[in-house]
Order: sequence, then structure tokens, then C-alpha cells
Amino acid sequence: MIAIVDCNSFYAACERLFKPSLHGKPVVVLSNNDGCIVSRSDEAKALGIQMAGPYYQHKKEIEKNKVAVFSSNYNLYGDISWRVMETLRILSPEVEVYSVDESFLDLGGIEENKLQEYALFVKHTTELWTGIPVSIGIAPSKVLSKVANKLAKKNKVATGGVMILQTPEQQKEALQNTPVADIWGIGGASVKKLALYHINTGWDLRNMSEGWARKNLGGVVGVRLIKELRGEPCIEMKDQLETKKMIGTARMFGKPVYEMQDLREAVATYISRVAEKLRRQSSAAKTITVFLVTNDYSQTYAYKPATSSLYTILPVATSLTHVLIAHAMPLVEGLYRKGSKYLKAGVLLSDIVPDGAVQFNLFQKPSLQSEKKLMAMIDNVNYGMRHDLIKFAGAGTKRNWKMRQEHSSRCFTTRWTE
Repeated sequence: MIAIVDCNSFYAACERLFKPSLHGKPVVVLSNNDGCIVSRSDEAKALGIQMAGPYYQHKKEIEKNKVAVFSSNYNLYGDISWRVMETLRILSPEVEVYSVDESFLDLGGIEENKLQEYALFVKHTTELWTGIPVSIGIAPSKVLSKVANKLAKKNKVATGGVMILQTPEQQKEALQNTPVADIWGIGGASVKKLALYHINTGWDLRNMSEGWARKNLGGVVGVRLIKELRGEPCIEMKDQLETKKMIGTARMFGKPVYEMQDLREAVATYISRVAEKLRRQSSAAKTITVFLVTNDYSQTYAYKPATSSLYTILPVATSLTHVLIAHAMPLVEGLYRKGSKYLKAGVLLSDIVPDGAVQFNLFQKPSLQSEKKLMAMIDNVNYGMRHDLIKFAGAGTKRNWKMRQEHSSRCFTTRWTE
């Protein structure tokens, strides 16, 4: 059996953790640049506030109902997520972290008649140790466990936050009550296509033949999904030590940017962040891609963004921030068009190889051990104190282009001063 542990309204729960006065009150968390609503407490959902809805559209309703509003605080959420996942690793022998607020647990060693007791133990312990409420779904496959989790969250009082789909009868009832749009792996385009075949529930989809799935639902992926719905595990637990093949970051600017210097600073800042991630997995990258998003339409509300990008291949793969910045700056200069209104910038590192297996050439000086030690020291200071405490001059000091975060909370668990 496989379980998925999912934190309830995770971002909102993190904000409540250090503000007990907000328990039982509506809370919403906004996306980058305070644009859209990305997390809602149950009380906010009850008010009809829509997920992913633009903040300005709900602002009057939010103010009227005294909803607590927060900008995304990724330092806080990342640290609380780590605490939740470490707790699960203590409680379960095999854990696959699926996202910042979800993990799969392999329950192969738990007797079937003790699954409910074990799930409640995991739930109560996680909530006690971290303060974050969770829901747990258990089933023979990952897809069915996701279905069980949705049902557990849908009616927390009746289920106690735990749902187990153990028998064929339980699985049938659950799938009959689950719209096909709520099945893990089914996107909006697939929902419309399945409707043409009168497939509206998970149970309808589960009863389709493997041959039909191979032809109409993405080949092997579709067949695997059908099998998972039937309780046949096909999606294995993944090794968490897998290294990423591409690492990137992108951010909307707090206000439109027109000057090249601001773009250079933003790209240098993003390079610093992806380089840190690169070093964290002991890797080096050989290709850098920089992209910029513009909107040059004069009408105030006309949003027709255009994206342009350039890439460069480095002579030798590296994880040194200053080297990556030096190669990225000419790309910014090549993309910049005077007079354009820039809304967003991003960088992507690819062609990633293990740091210990970098192939040097006769014309390139190998990275000195002292440079690598310097990078490690910077990473340690920034992680222990705060991001960007130590930064390269190219990343700028004023940063007028930074994201708008008018409702930020403190980094309660990662900065001594806060």
C-alpha cells in the first residue's frame, strides 16, 4: 500500500503557525508580485474566494470579511516543508518528496489491519511536531492514493483527515464520486477529449480498455494510468537523490523595467540562485539560457507578452557564480531593446554534469580549489543568515526591479533577527 501525506492549505498554515490569533479565521497567500491567490484557508474558501484568482478582483471582498493577506514567503515555507519531510522520514522507512507540501510513503511493511492506526499516528505526530495540519490518503497505487487524499480533505470531519481505499468496493465508490478532472495526470485538454467518449468520472476511465488508452490517452502513459486506477502499481517510488537535468528561476518584476542595468542586475541575481542550487547537488552546467518577457502595447490593460531568449555554451562546465554571471551578461545585452517594457526575466542552466567529472581542455584554466571553497562559504553564510547577505556586485544594491511583496511575514525560523 502507498500513502500520500498532503499538508492542508500549506502556505496559509505556515503563516498561521506563528500567528495563533489567525486560527479559525480566513487567510490567503498571494503569488509572486502579489498577483494571484495561491493558498486559502478553509474559512477563505467558504467565502467563495477563488484559487488562482487575481488579488485585485477579490480585494473588496477580502477587506470586507477581514481576511488576513500575506505575500509568498518562500524562506519560511521551504524551512517548514523541510521539517515536515524530516518528520515523515523518521516515521516511515521510505519517503518520496513529491512537492513542497506532499510526500508519498511506502507502507509495504505495515499490516493491512493496522493501516488506519498507523495513518492516524503519522498524522497526529506530524501535526504535533510541526504544527502543520495534514491529510492522508492510502491505496494500492499512487493514483488511487491521490484520489483517497482528495476525499479525505473534502470532508475532514467525517474522515478524520484519513481515507483508505483498500477493497475493490471502496475503490469503486471513491472513483464513482471523483470527476475525471480530479484524477492525477488528467489535464484540461484531456478532460474535454474524454467527455466526447462520455467518460466523466474516475470509474468511467478505470473501465476503459488498455488498447483504447494506448490509442487515445498518450500511449504507455495512458495504459499506466488505467492500471493505477485498477489498483495495479505502475509508478514506482523515486530516488530522492536524483540530480536535476535543468535548473532555472524566473520572476516578475515589481514594476516594468526599461533600463539594461536593471536587467543585468536581475539576471545576475537569478544566476546566483541557480548556481547555489547547482552546487547543492554537486553539479556543474555547460549551457546558460537567458530569457526576457516584454509587453510593448501602449494600452494600459492590453497584456500581450512576448518572450525572447539567447543561450551560450561554456568552454567548460562550471558551478562558479562569477563565471556564470560573466557569460550571462552578453546575453542580456544581446536581448535588450531600448524603449521596450520588460515585465520578467529568467535564467536556465542545462547540460548538467557531476562536478567531479568536468572535462577540461588545454585552453581553459581548471577551477581552483580556493574558488570552490569561496562558493561554499558564501552558500553557508547566505543559508544560515539570509539569502543575498553576501552577493556579487553585479547583482546590484538598490534593486528597484524587485518583486512587489507588500504583505510579507517574517522569516521566523531562518533569521535570528526575525
